[in-house]
Amino acid sequence: MRLFVFGLGYVGAAFANALRARGWAVAASARNPGQAEALRARGVEAVDPADRDAMARALTGVNAILITAPPGPDGCPALESIVPALAQAQAFPDWIGYLSTTGVYGDFDGRWVFETSPLKAQSVEGARRVGAERDWQEVGRGMGLTVAIFRLPGIYGPGRSALDRLRAGEGRRIVKPGQVFSRIHVDDIVLGLLASLDKPRAGGVYNLVDDEPAPPQDVMEHAARLLDVPVPPDLPFNELGLSPATRRFYAENKRVSNARAKAELGWRPAYPTYREGLAAILQAGG
Repeated sequence: MRLFVFGLGYVGAAFANALRARGWAVAASARNPGQAEALRARGVEAVDPADRDAMARALTGVNAILITAPPGPDGCPALESIVPALAQAQAFPDWIGYLSTTGVYGDFDGRWVFETSPLKAQSVEGARRVGAERDWQEVGRGMGLTVAIFRLPGIYGPGRSALDRLRAGEGRRIVKPGQVFSRIHVDDIVLGLLASLDKPRAGGVYNLVDDEPAPPQDVMEHAARLLDVPVPPDLPFNELGLSPATRRFYAENKRVSNARAKAELGWRPAYPTYREGLAAILQAGG
């Protein structure tokens, strides 16, 4: 069994590791020699996505493809690399997963959103994700492939959590009344992807989020108590010289439902809230 990952980052690597534990071989895109060397050191076959012949060889007989790379001004970079290579190789993978973002929904003033909710992306990045989702869905319909879309919120896990920010002296409690965010532990993303891979459905769209949208200051306070360090003081949102990116982040307020992923995939997050997730990271030495 073979997996190809376009963009082997934090989530892609975790998914690849899970499939390698099942005995799968893994190949991934590498745009420069440094990336290629790093992949090979991890036992991953490195493929130049600009080399169509190399891509066609890598995708021959591939069983699953995961796309994690974000779209740019010209759309999803994986489209122009993967689609022609699939056609050249006459390959028909059983499953293609595209990682999107809950940013496609935009702002819902704290209300619940579902996969059927209107896509009202407010940021350029969110709008590009909307376009990339539609492009991949069209590829699935046009080529008869099983493409599934996964909308992800803020991702945390070992090496990337409020615990790490506090240890680095970067923990902040930015308070905006009524603001909540959804989040997901990286291990629960992997569980969701595996559930979809084992039970593929063409055109499936899933929110992979935990069970409890929460104010970000609550997460930081809980992390501080776990580490037994002082809780960072409140920083009122309107009194801060926040970066434009942070302001855009806080401009979107919504609660994201995971009911469809639970119902269709039988998925359940191992860490239903940030409390269980942070405790597990700390217990594992993270």
